[in-house]
Amino acid sequence: MTVDVRAVAESEFPGWQRALRTGFLRPPVVTDDEVADRLAHVDLARTLGAFDRDRVVATFRSFRQEVSTVGGGSLTADAITQVTVSPTHRRRGLLSRMMAADLAAAKERGDAIATLIAAEYPIYGRFGFGAASWSTEWSVDVRGAGLDPRRSGRPEDGGRIDLTDAEEIRKVGPEVHRRLAGVRAGVTDRRPRDWEVGTGLGVHSDPWREPFYALYRGESGEVEGFVAYTADDKWDDAKQPQNTATVRDLIAVTPAAERALWHYLCSVDWISTVRSGYRAPDDPLPMLLPDPRAARTLTYVDMLWVRVLDVVRVLESRTYPVADGLVLDVRDRDGFAGGRYRLDASPDGVSCVGTDASADLAFDIAELGTLAFGDESAVRLCRLGRVEELTAGAAARADLLFRTPLRPFSPDIF
Repeated sequence: MTVDVRAVAESEFPGWQRALRTGFLRPPVVTDDEVADRLAHVDLARTLGAFDRDRVVATFRSFRQEVSTVGGGSLTADAITQVTVSPTHRRRGLLSRMMAADLAAAKERGDAIATLIAAEYPIYGRFGFGAASWSTEWSVDVRGAGLDPRRSGRPEDGGRIDLTDAEEIRKVGPEVHRRLAGVRAGVTDRRPRDWEVGTGLGVHSDPWREPFYALYRGESGEVEGFVAYTADDKWDDAKQPQNTATVRDLIAVTPAAERALWHYLCSVDWISTVRSGYRAPDDPLPMLLPDPRAARTLTYVDMLWVRVLDVVRVLESRTYPVADGLVLDVRDRDGFAGGRYRLDASPDGVSCVGTDASADLAFDIAELGTLAFGDESAVRLCRLGRVEELTAGAAARADLLFRTPLRPFSPDIF
């Protein structure tokens, strides 16, 4: 029988949730409370299911999102999440059908990009997505870091660290997060629901473990950063603490806040190891330690994937450090955003228009997703065969235009 792909009705949502959990290899049981809690925060018109008779065998959902661009601008995105196909229905084109329907709706709405976090790397390039940001996780050997054990973690710049609770984080956190989006590309917005779930409110699929919270206030008293972290309780046979502090969330918008929060975490009594959680690959953490080798890299992995739906808006949404002009031949086999575009950019402004002029560079739409947020090199993509240089030196000129001093950072998985 034909498998039907369509939006999910309210009465079908429990079955959709069970299929979702099956796809993610979680116990396929959902409570009434969990269904009610989830249902209150989803748009059923953007919640797709593949139905074999009356059983959901694939899931797909999207929602509105804002993503920061280079220079502090933002783009409206179609954020894609909760994508699964049940093991009984793999390789039948169900993901392709759901993706095509969602991207067509996003294009019609006027969304500039689509975004997602990929569980598996090879899947989404064929739909025009490119990895726009990467993340690194470190494990810090506190005893080998070289920090003065006599210091208490007290900042030396006139600021202060204060322990706090979830309620205060919900009050002050959103403004700190908005400030981060002003200085880093790739930051996705957090809705009130995200702050609630991230601080223990609402229904959780797994048991909630309350973290410790700490704020950094600058000399003026303004909050410039915060951290949420958990700690285990592990002692060795010689009665020596071997505890690990694991960062759940750390947002800092000034160098002073970054330094103070990392030094604070490395000064907590009984903590021998600090796991950083996902950070920007150029996070200063290792170099904030007297011995950077104490920060061992655990993970370096792709994070935010971007599918460009509107080339002009994407390229005009960001700033550029130098003045230059390039003609880009953008290929999009799905027909959403292909064409030839002339980009004229400088620190004073930017213009991107369609053109018939000869192209300087040619590439697939997925490569634009990697270039537009400043994290990838056009020269390297040429060496990989993913960008074609049609005018000598054009790739190096593109790097001067697109690359950024700070790499994109996407702190949230959605």
